[in-house]
Amino acid sequence: MLELRESGDRGYADHGWLKSFHSFSFADYHDPAHLGFGSLRVINEDRILPGTGFGTHGHRDMEIISYVLEGALAHKDSMGNGSSIVPGDVQRMSAGKGVLHSEHNHAKDGTTHFLQIWIEPNVKSIAPSYEQKHFDAASRRANLRLVASPDGRDGSVRIHQDACLYAALLDAADRVAHGIGSGRRAYVHVARGSVTVNGQPLEAGDALKATDVPEIVIEKARGAEVLLFDLA
Repeated sequence: MLELRESGDRGYADHGWLKSFHSFSFADYHDPAHLGFGSLRVINEDRILPGTGFGTHGHRDMEIISYVLEGALAHKDSMGNGSSIVPGDVQRMSAGKGVLHSEHNHAKDGTTHFLQIWIEPNVKSIAPSYEQKHFDAASRRANLRLVASPDGRDGSVRIHQDACLYAALLDAADRVAHGIGSGRRAYVHVARGSVTVNGQPLEAGDALKATDVPEIVIEKARGAEVLLFDLA
């Protein structure tokens, strides 16, 4: 079964300094039909204005992935980590038994555009941890590049859940396919551009939920950046 999640149907919050689209219920946005998909709990498309950001706040028992599309995201946390996340980087923070962190756009001009992704872990109250890796454009071009997995294979960041995240940059005649194992499901999110997924046209911000589907085929792309989640 395929279910379309259109960009325009997402939740939306405008905080002035932050504009955020919510693919699933989050904060003041609540939709019983969109509470999550498997272990995938949050995909927020955030835009942070220059010189602003999220002040220090806490998380626990969640795998948090940051995927920057434009600009840079400065990160600091109570584990002593401090970094700048730029396009091509994938940052994973396992909140575990509790962590504090902040995220800011320190640019004088230019908005930071990124995806904030939460995945529910399969273990609770572990020690918090952090990981950040860069996946260059060449490795994602016309290819579903594994960027997060439960075992860290192929140089991906390691998450505490039976879930894999792939990223691809697609255009023109590019066509990629991914087999979905029995009992698993897939979620395809178009970060930008447009594609066709299993015959369904998708634009930026759109997503497709796939259950009991043996294969995901992505083609007919135009300047697309796509994330594919393979979930238990």
